[in-house]
Amino acid sequence: MTVKNPLADAFSTIMNHELLRKSEVILAPASKKIGAALRIMQRMGYVGEFEFIDDGKAGMLRVELLGRINQCGIISPHHAVKRTAFEDWEKRYLPSRQFGFLIVSTPKGFMTHKEAIEQGHGGRLIAYVY
Repeated sequence: MTVKNPLADAFSTIMNHELLRKSEVILAPASKKIGAALRIMQRMGYVGEFEFIDDGKAGMLRVELLGRINQCGIISPHHAVKRTAFEDWEKRYLPSRQFGFLIVSTPKGFMTHKEAIEQGHGGRLIAYVY
């Protein structure tokens, strides 16, 4: 029995469409976790507008691709990170210090690792984008 991970499927689909230089991608099924990750990617300028499409099931997300993603993926298992230990994980998953970001699940919701450091939160690593 295989375990499904919609977030991993979504990031894989986004990466494949970016490599093919597509202008948009449809992600199915939609989830709050995928929506939160897309909002962060949109705020950081890696994807454009996205919208929820109700198909009577779990729904779909149509995402505008801007061609700015070099690499994205999930971090599994979701490691717990203290607010002072983000630098070690940054070195592990990002190519350089000022390039890209980690997506972190904190008690205050999803945010980048830089925002978590500023606000003094630890959390669980979800994904990386650069």
